[in-house]
Amino acid sequence: MASYYFLLFVLVAAFALSEVNCNELCTDFYCDSCPKLLFIVNQGVIKAIHNEARIGASLLRLHFHDCFVNGCDGSILLDDTNSFIGEKTAAANNNSARGFNVIDDIKANVEKACPRTVSCADILALAARDSVVTLGGPSWEVGLGRRDSITASRADANKSIPAPFLNLDKLKASFANQGLSEKDLVALSGAHTIGLARCSQFRAHIYNDSNIDPSFAKSLQSKCPRTGNDNIHQPFDFQTPTHFDNLYYKHLLAKKGLVHSDQELFNGNPTTDKLVQKYANDNEEFFEDFAEGMVKMSNLNPLTGSKGQIRINCKKHN
Repeated sequence: MASYYFLLFVLVAAFALSEVNCNELCTDFYCDSCPKLLFIVNQGVIKAIHNEARIGASLLRLHFHDCFVNGCDGSILLDDTNSFIGEKTAAANNNSARGFNVIDDIKANVEKACPRTVSCADILALAARDSVVTLGGPSWEVGLGRRDSITASRADANKSIPAPFLNLDKLKASFANQGLSEKDLVALSGAHTIGLARCSQFRAHIYNDSNIDPSFAKSLQSKCPRTGNDNIHQPFDFQTPTHFDNLYYKHLLAKKGLVHSDQELFNGNPTTDKLVQKYANDNEEFFEDFAEGMVKMSNLNPLTGSKGQIRINCKKHN
């Protein structure tokens, strides 16, 4: 009889544990329900980057901007409705965020393989990781099981996404509000080793700031005048803008950060200066800390269990 009750206890405990795990992110969440998911997402990302190398940075940025606004719930993908104004027209995203079509294409292929099973938020998290890897960066384990939000908020996006003109204290506060450390701030800013910025985002830095190499500022001023040409783009990393490496930090050491917020990371603060120097000198350290930071960021406030929904179309809730 004692052995019977012991066995019963073990079974109940195992069931309880499985229930807990169902409400947490895990890498094998779709192992049975959508076994081809990772392959479909990876192939979609590789195809998109082959067509336009810049899109890898765009997908990574989409994930970042999604997670910083009420968690990684795919809210950035939603179009406006009669009941809310979404995040696509927030200051940081308006005429700037891109890659939505890539996520839509991948989602369509996932739906063919596994209807009503995989969230848009999970697809975006995987696409961000695969973009970094495809462009030569580190990999990390992506926990899965997020569900999609049914609403979005432009106001929250304007409040939560760090702007390129912020000083270091405000950058640290923005990341701390998400439970992310100074190390996470410096490591995750290394995402700017790929991608482009608009003239309107770096104009103030190249004309008004003193912590910038004069010749570098002058070269940018020839392309970005004091007025006009707002949508002229320049690479964050002018040497390897489509290869994920640590040159971004080497540029900061040389006072050649493209936007004000980037150069703030190497501007006299002992902690962040030391981290920038470490990453500039050791690409492996950067990759390790970047991957660690991405895991933390992609776990921000996910909707799990019965919360949210699995959208069929990433642009609108069901």
